Amino acid sequence: MSTKVGIIGAGGMLQYHAAGFRAAGAEIVAICDVNKAAASSAAADLNIDNVFNDVADMLQKLPELDAVSVITPNRFHKPLAIQLLQAGKHVFCEKPPALNSLEVAEMKESSEAAGKVLMFNFNNRARPESYALMDYVNAGDVGVINSAQAKWIRRTGIPGFGGWFTNKELSGGGPVIDLLHMIDLSLFYMGYPDPQTVLAQTFNDFIENKGFKGPWGIPDVADGVTDVESAAHGFIRFTTGQVLSYQVSWAEMNKREEVSVTFQGQKAGGMIRRLFNVDGLDETAIDDCELYVQENGRSVNRSIITEPNEDMGRIRAAQNFILTIQGAETPLNTPDQALTLMKIIDATYESAMTGQPVLFPDAS
Repeated sequence: MSTKVGIIGAGGMLQYHAAGFRAAGAEIVAICDVNKAAASSAAADLNIDNVFNDVADMLQKLPELDAVSVITPNRFHKPLAIQLLQAGKHVFCEKPPALNSLEVAEMKESSEAAGKVLMFNFNNRARPESYALMDYVNAGDVGVINSAQAKWIRRTGIPGFGGWFTNKELSGGGPVIDLLHMIDLSLFYMGYPDPQTVLAQTFNDFIENKGFKGPWGIPDVADGVTDVESAAHGFIRFTTGQVLSYQVSWAEMNKREEVSVTFQGQKAGGMIRRLFNVDGLDETAIDDCELYVQENGRSVNRSIITEPNEDMGRIRAAQNFILTIQGAETPLNTPDQALTLMKIIDATYESAMTGQPVLFPDAS
């Protein structure tokens, strides 16, 4: 019997969730969105029979649902995930996990109490390049990763002004929380060590300048709120002695959009990178994946060739969720990892606000 899935949210990420679920053999039986017209249009495009504009109504009328994905503004991730978990459904939630680490802790507790899978769309882990580099890490070819540098930087990439992206109450923050993928991917390669100290600074120089608007996102909202950062830089020291520096921005004086992780291991270094010709447009990007080693007294840079993947692992990540439920694969991410990531993001904002390093109370 196939896994039956419902999807909450008829926005741009729906196409990837749907494709991934179907690639794993799941049956998508419903779309739910507060904008029922949008849900109806998406359902027609995807040949899905059931349309709802109320989650409780969907759960009542479709008790056979095994799993539900959540594609909504960040503020609604926690309440929806908990509602679904308590209803006995597995949950695949868009990033970020929630507004802050306290909310993620509640989601994690609900998942454990329900005995259901809770995963998040950290889709960059599912890119072919990420799998390839992780094969080297898992094989012991890299050794302990001492240091890493995470970047998701844009020159002109603010996703609309005054909408939920730029409203901290709805989003939790700006690019730090929106473009968290490279921080997560760095931690993934490093073994997700426990953070000890975070020192960070945020900047908002261009957050109200419409000349820095990206080519995608949501429409501007007149008289809307714009109270998040446009860029952030930070440094993490872990209890293991490993370190990570990170730079994230929607709007900053960079040459071009860059999405990358570079790391330095005790045996080898590595890099995964996507460079954009036009900020925010995946079809203009070029991907690189490399390994750096010393062989026969010489520096050798290995170019790792993988299949093209314009969607940055979004379809594969959704597929992994279904295969995890079915017991066919291990999950690409866990609630414990999501909680650690959100604690780092919380500490980034706290350090920027206080001007001081944040020491984790449980760090040894």
